[in-house]
Amino acid sequence: MSIDTNDTGFGRAKKALGQHFLHERGVIDRIVHAIDPKPGERIVEIGPGQGALTFPLLRTHRTLTVIEFDRDLIAPLTAAAGPIGELAIVHRDVLKVDFSELAGPGGTLRLVGNLPYNISSPILFHALDHADAIIDMHFMLQKEVVDRMAAGPGSKVYGRLSVMLQAWCDVTPLFTVGPGAFRPPPKVDSAVVRLVPKPPARVPIDDRARFAAIVRAAFGQRRKTLRNALGGLLSAEAIASAGIDPGQRAEQLEVADFIALSKAPAEA
Repeated sequence: MSIDTNDTGFGRAKKALGQHFLHERGVIDRIVHAIDPKPGERIVEIGPGQGALTFPLLRTHRTLTVIEFDRDLIAPLTAAAGPIGELAIVHRDVLKVDFSELAGPGGTLRLVGNLPYNISSPILFHALDHADAIIDMHFMLQKEVVDRMAAGPGSKVYGRLSVMLQAWCDVTPLFTVGPGAFRPPPKVDSAVVRLVPKPPARVPIDDRARFAAIVRAAFGQRRKTLRNALGGLLSAEAIASAGIDPGQRAEQLEVADFIALSKAPAEA
């Protein structure tokens, strides 16, 4: 759905908020088809912007919750949504929104959105904290970020983001989107990705904080061996006890290896 901002009351994109508004109908249709909303599901959109994805979803699903930080977008979104369906707007910084609370006691939700380029990684890590309440996530991000999210060991772009996301989610890149699909056009390609949180039985991580600390330290200085990068967290003996060569570097390890390291005895 292409939106004429002159007719709807939507202002221009704000560079400080990293806004690039999607407007190409073909891309929007592909995203809605990928999401495939079903009756009774709680769908939450992050950063609706001018509603390019919001209104097609609302027409299909009839109810939708959106999280929007830009106060100037709330009134035009509310006005445009009125004749279409029931739109609930959460006016907050998405990093301060409790997705589990939004899902309700024992409830679940599905997250969608064209994420602001400047805070996409923090949003992804924030969503991980609430993975138990999330059915799936369909996000548009910089293609470079999606490449890192889905990368495997040995890749130049395999890193902390890859391991953290793949530990908790199945990550599937869907398709690439060129700059012309946005207003204003960004200087890079974008991509749509699907993340499906794994059931608890597939995430054998006992201590989330320790796992995160080990992954962060391991990739903190990529050229260092694990023996040196993890000094203070794990001894060479502890690394070896997990079945991993202390002389390896972080980019050589599978996600399962990092989980094994998180279970190894801490350095005294």
